Amino acid sequence: MNKTELIDAMAADAGITKAAAKKSLESFLGNVEGSLKKGDRVSLVGFGSWSVSKRNAREGRNPSTGKTIQIAAKNVVKFKAGADLGNAVN
Repeated sequence: MNKTELIDAMAADAGITKAAAKKSLESFLGNVEGSLKKGDRVSLVGFGSWSVSKRNAREGRNPSTGKTIQIAAKNVVKFKAGADLGNAVN
């Protein structure tokens, strides 16, 4: 499912216009992004949680040349599925 299909499904399920569903989805995504940028954790009980984790700098290899390269440290987003979501998938 892509973003457009999700908006269509949200509009149909909630009985709202596609424009309202798009605005709601963009608001949700913006708020999750803003919280993660501040270093906060976003948790939806039963669905899952998003958090930010720091990945340290490390050495890697260029697959085409085999040369050693330095990979910079960065923050990465992690998602951990909740019990309800895990049970629904299995």
